[in-house]
Parts: sequence; C-alpha cells; structure tokens
Amino acid sequence: MPQTAPRHRIRIGATTVTYLPDGAVHADPEVIFPATAARDWTSHRQLLDTNGWLTATVGSFLVRTDSSAALVDLGLGRVNFAVPGVATYQGGRLLASLHAEGLSATDIDLVLFTHLHRDHVGWTSDGMGGLTFPNAWHLVDRAEWDHWQSHTDATGPDLETVLTPLSPIVEFFDARPPEPGLQTIPTPGHTPGHTSVLITDPASETRLLILGDAMHTTAQLTEPHWHFRSDADPALATTHRRVYPVIGVSGVVDQ
Repeated sequence: MPQTAPRHRIRIGATTVTYLPDGAVHADPEVIFPATAARDWTSHRQLLDTNGWLTATVGSFLVRTDSSAALVDLGLGRVNFAVPGVATYQGGRLLASLHAEGLSATDIDLVLFTHLHRDHVGWTSDGMGGLTFPNAWHLVDRAEWDHWQSHTDATGPDLETVLTPLSPIVEFFDARPPEPGLQTIPTPGHTPGHTSVLITDPASETRLLILGDAMHTTAQLTEPHWHFRSDADPALATTHRRVYPVIGVSGVVDQ
C-alpha cells in the first residue's frame, strides 16, 4: 500500500531543500485522469491504495541557504473534506513540519507559488486578515495572477483567504526575480501561469527542479499523455512533461 511522503531533506552544495508535508489527497484515478480506464492502471497498481485510489502527499518545499529561507507553495491548509466519488482532502501539518526544522512562520523570507490552485495556497493567510508568513515576499507569475482575477473556479484561489490578502503585496517573477539559486521556469498548461522552480548552488553541479503540478504522479513518467482533470491546456501540459522526463517521486528532479 502506498505511503504518504515524509519530511525529507536534500543537500545541494550549501543549500538544503526540505519537503514539508502538509496533508494528503486520496483520489479515484479514473476521475482525476479522465482519459484513463481501470486497465490503464494495471501496471501502476503500486501507486493505488486498497480501495484502488491514488495517494498523493501535498506540502511545501523549504529552500534554505546561509542567508535566507524560502517556501515553494503553501499546501492545503487546515482542511478535512471529501468530494464524493472523486477525492478526499486532509491538510494542516505545514507549520508543524516547519517547526520540526527549527523555524517559525516569521523566519520565512520568500514564498514562491508555482500556481494558485487551492492545494498550493492553503497557508497564504492566517484566518484573521493577515499573512501566515508576514515577513516574506510573495511571488507568482503575472499571467497566473491575472487569470484568477477574472475566473471563478472551484479549484482556484479563494477570494477572502488568498486573493484579497495577497493583493496589496504580491509581486511578479518578471519584475522581481527570486534570489540567486532560485530560477523560475515557465511551464504553463496545468494553469495559464504555472511555473516550475530550478534550484542550484555554486558549490555543486547537482540541480533540482520543483515541478509544482506539471506532473501529478510518477505514472506520468511513462504515460506523459495522461492529462489531469483540471489542466487548463492538456496538450501544453503534456508538452512540458515530455521536456522534463526525469522526475523525482516528491516533485524534485535531480539532473
């Protein structure tokens, strides 16, 4: 039976990248990958639980150097609900995972969003009108931000807890590039402004790529044409999966 991903650290030179679990999603694979049928999952049975549903861990990536601490994506937030016949969603562990690394919310200097679907922005605000990470710059792709100003979708960011708190302070990758060692790579398709993040360090030749939702499961390593139900442009999303074919289990590429 598949297990959710634990907190895990990778070192690249003097930089550390730590996966911080927030929660998990269990979903009917034939529903979330609408072009598939039961027979298509026969060779991927190891990814399915005893109910035949796909298990996915949702969380954030902590990128630490000697001078800064950044988060890539902000998980599900404190949620526990089900969409009957589709998926269950449970989150709420991100701050505890961060504290286990010896950090608090005020220690985060930078937040990068790969995109603004609800399972990537859950800890944006503190529920009282403020930001969960009050000392951090919050960056996103400009096309992604503009898209959600005029589109209402159940998968998109909540107005009260995400868009409104971010509006006065959000910045865009084209105007304020992330700090050295963090390079944004446009990978639209899942959403109009979806972005992946390449992490490098001058002391190492290793590079890591945080994919966001350019890929949702390792089954797509061999089935890159399988599109996700909420892909805005399935063909474009598939193109980017073919460009980055060597993907780590938790969304990190070691190239």
